[in-house]
Amino acid sequence: MKTVNTLIFLLFATTPSLAAEAEGVPPPPEAYCKWEMVNYSIPAPLCGLKGDALRGEKVVADASRGNCLACHELPIKGVEAYGTIAPPLSGIAKRLAEPQLRLRVVDSRHLNPNSIMPGFYRDPNLINRPGKGYEGRTFLAAQDVEDVIAYLVTLK
Repeated sequence: MKTVNTLIFLLFATTPSLAAEAEGVPPPPEAYCKWEMVNYSIPAPLCGLKGDALRGEKVVADASRGNCLACHELPIKGVEAYGTIAPPLSGIAKRLAEPQLRLRVVDSRHLNPNSIMPGFYRDPNLINRPGKGYEGRTFLAAQDVEDVIAYLVTLK
């Protein structure tokens, strides 16, 4: 029995994200990648990552992650309810280039300080009074942001 308890302890001690997620607490924050704004855009992908459009569509539709549908109309099959307080995103890739889209997703307050859109990859040191357990982290991981960007550039 002692061996079984030791194995269970080692499983949870060595996989904190699994144990934390099981209790509803997010895993430890990932390292934050600094980014640079140039001409109201972010030219380089975050952390040098490459996005995946299929994963990005899942992030924008997921109410516990991107939750973009709460404010934007998006051309996602099977979705009938969406918010209307922000611009529709159909055709966004015709209006904005990838680096411009990246800035809007990362932190739209660089364009409009009064924006109600969350800064999904805002510097954690600039987030005022984050909720308990969210200190030192961004709303989305850098990979999630790049996946969202990859999806948005398909919306022509």
